[in-house]
Amino acid sequence: MSTSTPESAAKNTGETASNPASGSNPASAAKPASAKSAPVTIWRWRVVDIVVASVLGVAAGLIFLAWNVGYLGPKALLEPLLPGLQGLLDGPWLFAGVLGGLIIRKAGAAIYVELLAAVVSALIGNQWGGFLTLEAGLVQGLGAELIFLLFFYRRWSLPVAILAGAGAALAGGINNLILWYAGSGTEFTVIYLISTVVSGAVIAGALSWVLARGIAATGALDRFGSGREARVRV
Repeated sequence: MSTSTPESAAKNTGETASNPASGSNPASAAKPASAKSAPVTIWRWRVVDIVVASVLGVAAGLIFLAWNVGYLGPKALLEPLLPGLQGLLDGPWLFAGVLGGLIIRKAGAAIYVELLAAVVSALIGNQWGGFLTLEAGLVQGLGAELIFLLFFYRRWSLPVAILAGAGAALAGGINNLILWYAGSGTEFTVIYLISTVVSGAVIAGALSWVLARGIAATGALDRFGSGREARVRV
């Protein structure tokens, strides 16, 4: 026969719950672990990260190849209309890094995917030559990467994607002005930079964000934070 009273039982229960040595508070135990592991996951690439980033890079490279030819028609229309306005056509060459960063969410993803897409374009061949294509891919990927870094790889919202697209465009636009439009006047430089930044923000930024969410909604990215986040919101 138990001799404990309801009051003593309640007292014992309260002592157990409040005892810091009992280890019964999962929130306090988990907090230090998550705080230590969060920065590590940004830099540590899994095999699945490499595989998916590589698939994205190759697929983007094939799109680059199509646009290498497809842009010639619109370019012929825009250049006589207003010199420098052809910067509006740069967006399709800038999306790979932004899309890779939004999906993989690891440091270096934007550079890796954009550069790999440039490698595909260079290997198959284009009118700009292999080395300059690779150099452009590296610069454009770096422009997007710096924006994600600016937010410490923690923000993946639409405004951040738009900024990343604009960052890739600004870096790529300055690179093009140095290599391809050297000696251009102030008017051309200003119009071209504004045009390419707008194109990068809309096509490489906003559309990449929409595309990333669309892919994630199918469940194909459930092993990624981007996929799980989209599925929860749906």
